[in-house]
Amino acid sequence: MSSPAAAVLVSNGAVSPRAPPAAAAFLDSTAGAYTTARGSLLWWPRHLRRLAESAALLACSHPHLLGLPPEPRFASLDLFSETPIHALVNPSVRVAVREMRRRLPAIGAEDLAITALVRAGGGTVSGDGLDVFVHAGTYAPPVFGESGARIAVAGGGREAAAAKYAPWARMRKSMEKMRPPGVTELLLSNDGDHILEGAVTNFFVVCQQATHATYPLEEREKNGPFSSQAIDSEFVVQTAPLSDGVLPGIIRQIVIDLLKEVLFVWRRVCHDIGIPVQEISPSWSRHEFWKEAFVTSSLRLIQHVESVQVPLLWEDIQSKTWSDVPWGVKQFQGVGCITTKIQVSLSLQDCKISDAMAVWPADLFFSVCVLTHHVDGTIEESKKRGV
Repeated sequence: MSSPAAAVLVSNGAVSPRAPPAAAAFLDSTAGAYTTARGSLLWWPRHLRRLAESAALLACSHPHLLGLPPEPRFASLDLFSETPIHALVNPSVRVAVREMRRRLPAIGAEDLAITALVRAGGGTVSGDGLDVFVHAGTYAPPVFGESGARIAVAGGGREAAAAKYAPWARMRKSMEKMRPPGVTELLLSNDGDHILEGAVTNFFVVCQQATHATYPLEEREKNGPFSSQAIDSEFVVQTAPLSDGVLPGIIRQIVIDLLKEVLFVWRRVCHDIGIPVQEISPSWSRHEFWKEAFVTSSLRLIQHVESVQVPLLWEDIQSKTWSDVPWGVKQFQGVGCITTKIQVSLSLQDCKISDAMAVWPADLFFSVCVLTHHVDGTIEESKKRGV
C-alpha cells in the first residue's frame, strides 16, 4: 500500500486530485504574489497583510508578475485590500491543513510549510477575479545553532522588492553561476559593497561600533566582552532598510521590534543591557567590524551565518561565473552571543503560541488562526482568551 502524499495543493478551496510538485517547483511555474509560513501559522495576520500589499503593488506596477496583461484595467483595487484577501485565502488554508492532518495524523504543526499564492484569474480582474492556491507540505525545521548559513553575494537587487512574488523563484536562477561551492544562500547587492538581502532571506550583521578610545581596554577586561556595559556601548545590529529595496520580511520586522523592545526592557530591568538596531545596508568595506551575522525567514526563523563571501571584482558581474572572480571571505566562529539572545527572545514569542496550541484542540486552533482576523497575530488572540 502506497504512503499518503507528503504535499497537498488546494485551488480555490478544492483539493487537487493530482500529486503536487514541491513548493519550489510550484512557485517556479506559477505567477502571483505569495507568502510562506510554518504550519503553526506564526504571525499569520502579518503574512496576509503583506500578501495583500504585494498583490496590490504588482497589480499597479508589475502586472505581469501577478499573471495580468501589460496594461490591465481595474474597476476597483478593493480586491487587493486586506479584507478580501483574508476572505479568499483563509478557507483554502483551512482545507489544506485539514487534508494534511487527515493524510498524516501524527504530523505536528511545526513540521508543515504553508504557501499561499494569489494570481489574476482569466487574465482580467473583476469581481472574484483572483485565483487562490495553497500548497502544504512537510518541513523539517532546523535546530538553531546546529548548522550555519554559508552565504555569498551573487547579483543585484530585485525589481518590485517590496513585494513577494513567485516568478522570483525562476528569475533568481540566473545567479546560480555565481554560487561558490558549499554556499547555501545567495545575497543581493547593487554595488558589490552594500548588502541588501538574501535570495530567500533577510540579512543582519552584528557590528562593533565603539573603539578602544571610547571604551577603555581596562574596562573591557574588567567587565568582559559581553557584559551589559560592553554590549551597550560596542555593538549594533544592522540590516538594510526597506527604502534600499528589500522585502519587508515577517521575521525581519519582528526581530527589529524585539530589539527595540528588548533594548528598553533590558535597560530598565536587567542592568542596562541593550543592543541598538540600525536600518542601514551592511557595508562589506567595514566587514572587519562584523562580529556576528544571521539570516531570517518565516521557515528557518533565525539562522546564524558561518561565512560571507563577496566578489572583489563587481564590474560585469552578470556575465561572470564564480570561478572568474577573486573572493573576499569573512569567517565567523560559531553562534554569536547576541544572535543567541535574539533567538531566545523570538523563541519566547513562539512559546506563547505553543502554549495556546496545547490548550486548544488542534483543529480548533487552526480554524481560529485561519478564520479570525487578529489585531496583531496569534499572541493577541491568546491574550484575549486568557491563555
